[in-house]
Formats: sequence, structure tokens, C-alpha cells
Amino acid sequence: MPEIVTAAMLVIGDEILSGRTKDRNIGHLAEIMTAIGIDLKEVRIVPDEEDEIVAAVNAVRARYTYVFTTGGIGPTHDDITADSMARAFGVPCEYDARAYAMLEESYARRGLEFTEARRRMARMPRGAVHIDNPVSTAPGFRIGNVHVMAGVPAIFQAMLDNVVPTLQGGARMLSATVQCPFGEGIIGGPLAEIQKRHPDTIIGSYPKYGDGKFWTELVVRSRSEEALEAARVEVQSMVDGLAAAG
Repeated sequence: MPEIVTAAMLVIGDEILSGRTKDRNIGHLAEIMTAIGIDLKEVRIVPDEEDEIVAAVNAVRARYTYVFTTGGIGPTHDDITADSMARAFGVPCEYDARAYAMLEESYARRGLEFTEARRRMARMPRGAVHIDNPVSTAPGFRIGNVHVMAGVPAIFQAMLDNVVPTLQGGARMLSATVQCPFGEGIIGGPLAEIQKRHPDTIIGSYPKYGDGKFWTELVVRSRSEEALEAARVEVQSMVDGLAAAG
């Protein structure tokens, strides 16, 4: 069997839960993970509360190959992700000398004061490894299998670009699509039977609407090309049979 590599994502921030900020990072991470053969299995959105962050990260890091977090590593009082990660791993959260020097030099170069709030961005759990930030200097970090990154989409994407080469990809999921002119109420039963006969595949149905008509897009997924094609042929045959019956 091909190796299956899995991932989870924690989106951290009250602003996401309140609707003040619309998340743009989940879709980007999902696309990148799919492209390199990693199954993104779970996404959780958690508030800026240390107990909740600690509980969530400990739950998912034990279950999946990789964990990616976004948000809560800025300069304000409610940016508590670094402290939460340190607590989850049972290590101190402290100023990282290299991060501190990078930030100090960056603010000096721009003629800005290196305030206590800005210094907070140099704090990370002891033993953490930097994730470089080519956009605004302040690094993210990796501790264990957890990658902690910024919530600002441009910064998150730039950090993720630096993380991807360090990840172990798995076997890629293949897919095939069958267009079906019938609704789910008609195809639900036969489609369930096909799924039972093809346990090495995942068959999804996605209702569509346009030009005053409903139809269904049927997507077959598998890591085996043979299993994929066998299931696709049955799905196509089912659709053709229903069409012929009229």
C-alpha cells in the first residue's frame, strides 16, 4: 500500500469566529497539500484562549503527520499562540536570540522603535526551529510536527512556500469526474451500492444548478489507477442506464 501522509490545520483567532476576518488560508493549504500528496483531514477554528489552543494542538498533533497553525503570532496582547505551543509541549516560551536580532535590525533599518510589543514576535518555545518570513521578517516556527505560521494570507503563503520542501509527501490521490443529469434523490441508492463494491475508492456527489436545471457532478477518487477506473466505469454505466430508461 502506498504511504498515506496526513495533516490538520488550526486556524487561531477570535476575529475568524466573529466574522470580522474572512479566512483565506484554508483553501490555499488544502490545494498545496493535495498537490504534494498529503491528505488534509481536519480543520479546526479555535479562539484566542490558551486552554482551547493547547487542547486542540495536543489532540491533532498526536493524530496526524503534520499540523499547520495560522494566526496569533503578532505583537498584541491577544497573540498567545507561541505561549500556547510552549505549554502544549511542556517547554518555556522565551526570546529566541536569532529572531530577536533579526527583528531589532529590521526596525532599526526602518527607523522604527523596537518596542516591547514588537519584541513579542521574537518569542517562541525553547527548541523551536525558525520558519523564515520573507515578507515582514518576524519568523514562524516549527516544534515537533507542528508548523506555526502567521494569519495574514500573504505572509502565510510565503512561510508555507518555505515549509513545503521540508515535508514528506505521500501517494497522490487520483480523481475522475462523471457528469450526471439526475439529482441525488435518483442516484443515491445505486451510487451507494457502487461504493460498497469499490472500497478502495471514495465517491462523492456534488449537486449543481445552472440554466434553470439541476444536475450532479460525480467524482471518484483513489490512490490506485486500476481501482479508480473500475469504479468510474460503473458510475458511468449507472448514469447511462438511467438515461436510457428515461
